[in-house]
Amino acid sequence: MKYLIMFFLTVGLLSCNAPKNANQNMDSKVNDWVSNLTLEQKVNIVVGNGMNMPGVAPIGQTKDKVEGAAGSTFAVDSLGIPSMILADGPAGLRISPTREGTDQTYYCTAFPIATLLASSWDTELVKEVGKAMGEEVKEYGVDILLAPGMNIHRDPLGGRNFEYYSEDPLLTGKMAAAMVNGVESNGVGTSIKHYAANNQETNRMMVNTFVGERTLREIYLRGFEIAVKEAQPWTVMSSYNKINGTYASQNYDLLTTILRDEWGFEGLVMTDWFAGNDPVAQMKAGNDLIMPGTPEQRAAIIKAVEEGRLDEKVLDDNVRRILKILERTPVNQSYQYSDKPNLEAHAAIARKAAAQGVVLLKNEENVLPIKDQNLNIAAFGNGSYEFIAGGTGSGDVNEAYTVSLVEGLGNAGYEVESYLKNDYEKYIASEKSKQPKKQFFFSLQPPIDEMSLATINIGEKAAETDIAFITIGRNSGEFQDRKTEGDYYLTEAETDMIKTVSAAYHAAGKKVVMLLNIGNVVETASWQNDVDAIVLAWQGGQEAGNALTDVLTGKVNPSGKLPTSFTLKYEDTPSASSFPGKEIPGAEEVKIGPISMGKPSEVKYEEGIFVGYRHYLTNAVEVAYPFGYGLSYTRFSYEKLKLSDKNFDEKLTASITITNTGEVVGREVVQLYLSAPGESLEKPVAELKGFAKTKMLKPGESQTLTFTLTSRDLSSFDEAQSAWVAEKGEYVVKIGASSTDIKASANFSVSEEKVVERVNKVLQPESIL
Repeated sequence: MKYLIMFFLTVGLLSCNAPKNANQNMDSKVNDWVSNLTLEQKVNIVVGNGMNMPGVAPIGQTKDKVEGAAGSTFAVDSLGIPSMILADGPAGLRISPTREGTDQTYYCTAFPIATLLASSWDTELVKEVGKAMGEEVKEYGVDILLAPGMNIHRDPLGGRNFEYYSEDPLLTGKMAAAMVNGVESNGVGTSIKHYAANNQETNRMMVNTFVGERTLREIYLRGFEIAVKEAQPWTVMSSYNKINGTYASQNYDLLTTILRDEWGFEGLVMTDWFAGNDPVAQMKAGNDLIMPGTPEQRAAIIKAVEEGRLDEKVLDDNVRRILKILERTPVNQSYQYSDKPNLEAHAAIARKAAAQGVVLLKNEENVLPIKDQNLNIAAFGNGSYEFIAGGTGSGDVNEAYTVSLVEGLGNAGYEVESYLKNDYEKYIASEKSKQPKKQFFFSLQPPIDEMSLATINIGEKAAETDIAFITIGRNSGEFQDRKTEGDYYLTEAETDMIKTVSAAYHAAGKKVVMLLNIGNVVETASWQNDVDAIVLAWQGGQEAGNALTDVLTGKVNPSGKLPTSFTLKYEDTPSASSFPGKEIPGAEEVKIGPISMGKPSEVKYEEGIFVGYRHYLTNAVEVAYPFGYGLSYTRFSYEKLKLSDKNFDEKLTASITITNTGEVVGREVVQLYLSAPGESLEKPVAELKGFAKTKMLKPGESQTLTFTLTSRDLSSFDEAQSAWVAEKGEYVVKIGASSTDIKASANFSVSEEKVVERVNKVLQPESIL
């Protein structure tokens, strides 16, 4: 018995020490690598291996291992250090779908855009998507996925908002953490980006963002903080822009003081492609890997070390952090990737996720769901026949197909009016043939104008068919922000189509359903009363048409809620007067090959912490559809709100019971907002502090949800004290179905001010905002 006990104790000790020993072995291997590297080899490792890109001469060691990948690191064959492969992007792996010398295809799954995933408010679903995405990364021979994107929806004209989750940092951070955990469960890495305050495309590589420290920490850094602490991503990508005068990739406060010292980040930091202007400053700041890498950057770092301007120990730290991540990669484990991920299974996941993120904005007289498969549907709008799976640029995916609305309806047994279908398909094919060839592979093609309905007798169509579907599409991407006219606001042709179709169908006593295949906010107030239902489909990836049909027919009960506010007009946006900033007088455009870096410019975040719903609620600005809003085919009651205590001490819980009081099964997104005293510091009227999604509730079924509030949840950043502070006074817990639809509230108090965490004063602006 004695020996048996000793055996189990030994096994237990070995088991407990296994992770520690593994880390020690990894550190030993990395230190051995570093000690044997020459200066030139060290510099090769911190500067990427170049990028094979149209218009830019390749500088890499070898031909791309994975064609279409964004870049790679330098290999040191003599020491057994392989090259890591890095590839985009946020909605799925982006690599070339075909390769010379083989008929095999290398398509990837186009998953729904980040904004749609955030509309699900379902972290487990997002983790599932991430797991599928990561499997494709691994099986196609890639080591690090350059995703997720985490920048805040500061302004609805932001060209890459579709790549990002929300206007709220808590929702952003939770979604990103789930995505990271899902992707990295495959043993591959992620790169959360773009760190930080990279909220526009106009002059994005040259813009100087002026932002106060409180605003930066509470709004633009908070999501990254959550993702780092809850998921510990392998890498962080620093952004293009300057922050208060210093490029993000050259900012020690941002990359070392905050990211590593305060948050405990353990991975490597890489630049965005061609970011910054001083590779030596990047090394000193803690930006370990410069991408995609140029010979000039290597030469500059070597010269700085030789002249004593860069301590080689700093370089060693940069190299060590890169090699610690490389040691974990599939390539270093000699993983034999298949080039054959399970695309069929992943398409099913994409379809499920796309349906869960659909937001039902309007449903008068329960027009939806449609049930009769014999309905004769008239599909209007180019978008009904040509769905947009996702945006352009690094957020694009080379997928095998994209299911349109009409195809999705057909797959479900619903046919659309054939003559109208034929007219649209001929028109779209003709107009696409006239489009100019892309000058750059990231370019956004101009949209096709809506087909004129002048030659179509809409009255006859209304008499012959049972219901009208109208689809409006929008696309955007890298290098340019959106415009108000013809983008945020609908075009004249689009508004004419809505009014003409709606008038004819309503005159015939029939309904009109509006479908929005968009990646960003559009104006709805001027036309929303013309239609009977509005369904926000976002950009749902390659299975978008099937997923939307699942919602329209009731196979899926919509449970999506808005992760960003829909304003009545653009001018109501708090950043409208300052977005996207102004160019410096006399500034000239800077280019790298075909890529424009933009012109030197500056933007001031004058709205401070009052971004999105924080502004609209605090200043009583009416919106078209508020943050957190979304309808269902059923109803839910909120009852029995209970706080664990009336006096706060370190933490407090709030529980509430949700009951399905309708006739069909469904899920509800439950949101907890907190109102603070706001006496020592100016505060928004309410801020999101927690959320949860119920299980699938049957009619009459209930579920009790519990939320936990910590001292940090109560705190705001006080610049005067350089600390996170929870002020004393009365707080109100508000739980509801949206930011404006509060169902229950309860009060608690904090007896005295609590300094939750003190930090170093950093990132001070050059001028007062």
